[in-house]
Amino acid sequence: MSLLRALIGAVRSARHAPRLAAGFVPDDDVLLDAPDERLAPALVAAALADPEPAAKLLATTRDAGEWEDRDRYVTRLATFAYSRGDWLTHWLSAAPRDPDALLVTAQLAVRRAWESPARAERLRELGPLVQALAEEAPHDPVPWRLALDHARGAHAGPAVFESLWEQAVRRSPHHYGCHVAALKYLSAQWYGSHRAAFDFAEQAADDAAPDSLVRALPVRAAYDRLRVPPDLDPTVPEARIDRAADRALALSAVFPTGDPWPAEVRNLLAYVLMERERWEEARAEFGRIGVHATSFPWGAVRSAGREAVREDPPPSSRLRSGRGDPLRRFLAARDMVRAELARRTPLWDTGGGRAGRGGPGGH
Repeated sequence: MSLLRALIGAVRSARHAPRLAAGFVPDDDVLLDAPDERLAPALVAAALADPEPAAKLLATTRDAGEWEDRDRYVTRLATFAYSRGDWLTHWLSAAPRDPDALLVTAQLAVRRAWESPARAERLRELGPLVQALAEEAPHDPVPWRLALDHARGAHAGPAVFESLWEQAVRRSPHHYGCHVAALKYLSAQWYGSHRAAFDFAEQAADDAAPDSLVRALPVRAAYDRLRVPPDLDPTVPEARIDRAADRALALSAVFPTGDPWPAEVRNLLAYVLMERERWEEARAEFGRIGVHATSFPWGAVRSAGREAVREDPPPSSRLRSGRGDPLRRFLAARDMVRAELARRTPLWDTGGGRAGRGGPGGH
């Protein structure tokens, strides 16, 4: 019977896969971590060792209080400087006290320290720099987000972290980056638990504006929960994971298809929907993503480990392993969703049937 099912599945896939690919942009059009129209010119100039567009961009976000954009741009510019840093060196030599140049430099230094075998020691050495930048930012939450990330890696205790968190939310009560930093600290991988992370994420989502990315914070908690076998921590029921996905779906629907702003949230949501075997919704989410693949989560995909506790592991377990090409993984995930839907669609179905909630992970 297993051979028969395999043969029938292959026929179904061949018949339905082309139709199910409708709504997906072609593979060659998909971009990984594509910059928006404001960041792109700054990166092009930086590649030519010219820091002026980056300096103007960050100064604009600081003066206008565009904290979410500012956080993204600081992170992306530091990532670029990780491998091509001449432009940042020129910027610092021309303006050694520029707060934006110092912030990008600190972000880069923290990243490098995180990658060091002596992570905690290296991060502690950066403590005075990070703290000074934060204290000199009376309105800007981004240095405080960096301080939260730094504190987690430096093994700061809860009291220290709470004091940093208080300063961060005083500057921007619903800043997404600060909330993600706090969620990581509260995660089971660090100093909390899956249940604590869900409690925090759900409360923050309840308090956020309808179009705030903080609304999707529970799906980040769900992602972390799905990366461990369920029998290791039964405190978070599967229904809570599905509710997190539902909330993220509602947020995704607020934004236009192909919008780069919620791209990372949408990529993360697509991964969670696949793990929950909600194939039709995953397919729709990949359609909303359009060309905007993101390194997270595809650059760090590991299966929830359910293949160790289930006889029939979900197809998403094929995305295992800690490192690899995130763009290739994104494209493989889209193909997987299409193949699963085709396999579950009756042979002569012409599109009216629904196959998206079958299997033990549907809801």
